[in-house]
This record gives sequence, structure tokens and C-alpha cells, in this order.
Amino acid sequence: MTARSNIKKPVPAVVTSEIQFDIAHRLSLAVWVFDIDQSRILQANPGACKLWGAESEAELCSRNLGRDMSVTVEKRLKQYQSDFSNSDAIFKELWTLYPNGMPESVMVTYRGFTLADGRMAMLCEAASSADDTPENLRSAEALLHTDVLIMLFSKDGPPLYLNPAARNAFVGPISSYCNLFLDHDECRKMSTQVEIVGEFRVVVKLKTGGGARWFDITTKDCSDAATGRPAILMTAIDVTQLKEARDTARFLADRDQLTNVYNRTYLQTQLSNYNGSDDRENAIIFFDVDRFKLINDRHGHQTGDTVLKEIAKRVGNCFPEGDLVARLGGDEFVVLVQNYAGVRDLKVKIEKLRQAIAEPIEHETTRIDVTISVGVSIFSPASSEFGDVLGDADIALYASKQQGRDRVTFFSHAMGVAAKARDRLEFELKRGIERDEFELYYQPRLDFSSGHIVGAEGLVRWNHPDRGLVYPGEFVSVCEETGLIEELGRKVLFAGCQQAIEWKKAGLDLAVSLNVSPRQFSDPGLLQTLSDIAAQPDFPHGQIELEVTENVLIGDPASITAKLKTITSMGYRLAIDDFGTGYSNLAYILQFPLSCLKIDQSFIDNLPESGPIVQLILTLGQQIGATVVSEGVETNAQFDWLAARNCTQAQGFLISRALSVADFEAFCAPH
Repeated sequence: MTARSNIKKPVPAVVTSEIQFDIAHRLSLAVWVFDIDQSRILQANPGACKLWGAESEAELCSRNLGRDMSVTVEKRLKQYQSDFSNSDAIFKELWTLYPNGMPESVMVTYRGFTLADGRMAMLCEAASSADDTPENLRSAEALLHTDVLIMLFSKDGPPLYLNPAARNAFVGPISSYCNLFLDHDECRKMSTQVEIVGEFRVVVKLKTGGGARWFDITTKDCSDAATGRPAILMTAIDVTQLKEARDTARFLADRDQLTNVYNRTYLQTQLSNYNGSDDRENAIIFFDVDRFKLINDRHGHQTGDTVLKEIAKRVGNCFPEGDLVARLGGDEFVVLVQNYAGVRDLKVKIEKLRQAIAEPIEHETTRIDVTISVGVSIFSPASSEFGDVLGDADIALYASKQQGRDRVTFFSHAMGVAAKARDRLEFELKRGIERDEFELYYQPRLDFSSGHIVGAEGLVRWNHPDRGLVYPGEFVSVCEETGLIEELGRKVLFAGCQQAIEWKKAGLDLAVSLNVSPRQFSDPGLLQTLSDIAAQPDFPHGQIELEVTENVLIGDPASITAKLKTITSMGYRLAIDDFGTGYSNLAYILQFPLSCLKIDQSFIDNLPESGPIVQLILTLGQQIGATVVSEGVETNAQFDWLAARNCTQAQGFLISRALSVADFEAFCAPH
């Protein structure tokens, strides 16, 4: 069924008695009474029976016309019923009826019809509309069923026409199109633009029967087809779901999913577009959680997530809405502070933040104590770039961590210079690893009982193209921090094992020890690298010794023991380097498959004062059947003291410094 036009005018009193309907039986036009509530025809004249293809009035009245009625038509009929109840209204519209399933287009005049029980029905009078073209019929049908709101208003405001969708959307009388707008300024803007350019499109909120909703509105200047007077044609599409979906997507795109604070992308966008109008100083507070990895390792990632969410909550409570809180990823957070009165006030804010985070965090039965390392960069928006500001705060944070964590460091120019030097070193290290600029030097290990060289420790050296030979103290820590140690360590392992193979072929029966750094030991790819090396046909089983430090053994004893046993099953031996610096963990030693203990040089330097500790290590080595090597032996007095107490082997400048392969072979040759 389709509405073509809508006319409202005063009429004589509405028919109130069903008995009076017998007059309609004398008319040639089709006339019927329709019960809107029951979706049934109550009375029909012969013309109506013919129009509806009914054998009789009784057969027509028995039909349930609601069975195939669309939701749109049902809503339209309810609109008629409401209008009839509130006023003397007449509607004349083109409808497409479907008697016995076949379309029949007729122009129908509708009036209210009060039933005996007081309900409002509808008196329908139909005239043939056979002259309408298919295009007209289809456009009228589309106008009835479309969800698009189509409205025609006079220039001074009152509505001239509302299609069914518009009637259904708005409740109550509409005196002006501006009454539909939630924001009247938007309406005034629309009116001005239509007046100037003839049309306007905008997405705004309108007041509907279901509350405020978003609509995509197109408004055009036109003329009323009935009177020729100026009018405004407005079409509106409900885009509330799309708008809310986009807003949600934008919110999710800007927010960190775990903590609900802003994310790195949003922070970067905000600061990149952050143009200060003056030189007032702002600050970036960049912090991370000290030893957060241990929290995850010891308590699980669920506990770690709880800690991060609680930290984000506490940070938000410490800073007003004018300051921006963001999580960059992992355990790194940033606060953009705009409202503070000088450095002293900023320091007070930071201390408040540290104290808030230091409050124990409870998760189930676990209590977590947290500290943070903080880096601060002060800047003026008018003279700073986002990358520089965040980079400076990151440099200051790095300095806090280097100083022992749980500290606050403000960025300085000197830090920037040092950071650039470090960045340069990292670049050169990457290039050096790619170009194979590193080689192993070997420091001899002497057996006390025989006086022979029985082993060698491989120590990496960097043949820098400009600086010459660079010792590991200048670059290993940077490799460890940046992850370059994994690739460098892999090359060292392959090179050391290959050298052991060549020496064995040459008749030098030497144990070769190679260092495995903490980061390298935790690398998931380490076991595969060691397996690949051990798969070589000439691999010298039992002659390659891997050195790890005591802190590598801190953690889950079961998983560490399993990993060490896997390594020894491949044919490697295991040694603890710098042994004694973590002697509080001596009880763990018995759990691990160790073949060698290397006494830290600091104890050898302090002999005989450190004698009791050294003696304890020697005794422990004897108890577990491990070789004990004294590192850093530089004097005859040290050598004699160790020999008198049955130390197994010695290594240090007294025997020899680390040597190139050629010099090492010459050192070991018979004299």
C-alpha cells in the first residue's frame, strides 16, 4: 500500500453507527469499514467486494488481512488511527491493495469511524486509479515502505508532508523543522546555508519518540507542488548505529585495551599536533615498572595484567583530566603534564605518583610490591617535536634504571650527548656483526697438578675498522640491552666449537669454554643453536664448556634444571662463571648438572682475607666432583696459596693474557 498525498481539513461529524453503513450499499464506489486493531474488514458494499475479489461480504469479512501485512503498513494504519482519534482528519492516498495476491492500485479516501464499543476504525472509499503508470505506482510504494524520513516544510516552519517513516519517528505536533533539532544552532546554520547555496547536508542529533538519535540530513530549497510557495524538502537517514560504531571504533583505536588509558598512537597524534600558543613549559613523565618480567615469571601473566590495570587506575587518580595518561606498551606509561607551577610542583606530583604506586597491590592471595623508574623531560610546545620530547624522557628513564631503579631522573643535555654516543655504538655493533668484525681470543687455563695448559676460555674481541681492537667491556652490555647479544653469542658459539674441532684434529686436546650471557640463556632459540652445533660430525663431545653466571640460575629451579640437563645431554659441559658473588644460593648448586666452578676474581684479589670463602668453594667443588678454576690469578703468592689448597686450575695474567689463535698455538707449542 502506498501514500501519494496527505490532506487534512475540517469535515462533517464522523459516522458513528454501523447501521448507517447501509447507505454505502447504494453507491457504485467501493466502500468498506476497516478494523485497524483486528486487521479485518467489518462491513463492505458490493463495490468493495468486487474490488477485493470476494464472493460475498461475509467471505471478505472473514479474511485476516493482517497475516500478510508489512510492518510499515501496520505502522501507517496506527498513525491514521491516532490522527482520527485526535482530530477530524481525512486522508486521500494512493494505495496498492493485494486482493487474492494480485496488485490493485486505487486512490483511497480515509475517514475515522467510531465503532459501537468506542474503538476507532476507518471508513475507506476507493476510486479507480488505472491511469497511474508503473513508475508512479512503484515510486508511491517505495515512499510508503522506505525507512528514509522524507519531510516537506513551508519556509516559515510548519510541515506540509511527512512520509510514514517520518510520522513514525516523531511524536506529537511539529510546529517547525527547528523543533526537531537538539541543537538549534545547527538548525540556524542549516537554514542559512540553504538560503545561500540552495542545499545543505549535515549529521546531527534530532529529537525522536525514542530519544535523541543521529541523522544524516540533506536539505534542499524547493517549491510546494500544491501551492507553488517556497518550501524546504528534508530527507533524513538514521545513522545512530553507524555513528556509535564509528565512535566506539575511534575510542578503541585511541585506547589501550588492557588498561583503558590512551595508547601510543593517540599520544603520538596529540603531541604531533600539539602547537603551544606560548612558551609555558609542559612535562613528559615516562616510567616503567621495575623488574616487571619477574612479576610475570613468578606470579603469571594474569597477575601481571592486574598490576598494570591497577597502576593505570592509580596514575589516573593522581593527575587531573587536563593531563594525558597513556600506556606505550608492556609496562611503560607516559603522563603529559600541562598544569603545574614550576619544577618544585612537578616533583611533588611525581612523588605523589610514586607513593600511590608503591601501595601493595593485592591479587587473589598474592601481594605485589611495586616500584617504578621515572624519566622526565620538560619542554615548551612552541619549540619541541614529539619524537625529541619522548626520546629525551626515555633517555632519562634509562639513566634511572642504570642507577639502580626506583629513581627519578630529569633529562639533561649531557644525557643526550651520551645517548647519541650509545646509539652510534649500537649502529656500529649491528654493522660489525653483519660484517663479521668480531673474533675470539683465547686465555689459557693451567692445571695445577701437571703444570700443563688444559683448556682455554674464548673471549670475544671487536676488530673495529677505525678504533682497532675493542675489548668486551665497551660493548657487551649494550649488546645485552639491545638483544644483539643473541646473534653475536650464536656466532661466538659456532666459532668456538669450530676452533675446538680444528685443535683436536691438530692434536691439541683442550677444553674450550664459551660464555653464555643471561639474555642469551633465556633465548628460546639457544637449544636449537646448540643442537645444530652438536650435530656436526666432528663435534668434540665433553670438550665444550658453556659458562653461565649465578643469576641465570635464579628463578624456577625445575625449568632451569631441565634446560641444563638438555644441554648436557647434547655433549656440552656446564660451568658457573664468577662463582661466589651469589653464594647465598649455594644450596641450589646440588640440583644442577655442573662440571666446573670458576671463582670470581674479586676473591682472588683479596687473598688471604677472602680465604674462608675461597676454601668453601674449593670444598664444594670437591663434594660435587666439579673442576674449580681460579680466575684472575696475577701473582705468585696467589698461585701458591691456591696450589696449597688443591685448587684444580688457574687462569689469569700470571699464566697469560687472552691470545689470538696463532699466538695461543705458539704459546702451547713445546719450547
